[in-house]
Amino acid sequence: MEARAYLKHVRISPRKVQIACDLIRGKDVATAAAILMNTPKAASEHLLKLLRSAAANAENNFEMDPAKLYVAQVFVTGGPIMKRVQPRAQGRAFRINKRTSHVTLVLKEKE
Repeated sequence: MEARAYLKHVRISPRKVQIACDLIRGKDVATAAAILMNTPKAASEHLLKLLRSAAANAENNFEMDPAKLYVAQVFVTGGPIMKRVQPRAQGRAFRINKRTSHVTLVLKEKE
């Protein structure tokens, strides 16, 4: 049995979110929440909200024990890229890619 939560179209590049994801993978929910609260990364507040959502899903929808939950999987994939143009010298244009992320978090119960 597993509980999933998704976070889509987050306006942070997947590379930056991946750093915070690596910190909480395999940890229990309380430890992962503590790590995210004390990590000075932009993605940590989004991941903390996602972690709490997945824990609530597990408790309310699947009747899992909140004390036994751990982060079984957490991964990030790239979302749509917003393409912007910045003017440069001599009439040229410079492309700026504003990347977005889709994050998936899976919680399972320890046996």
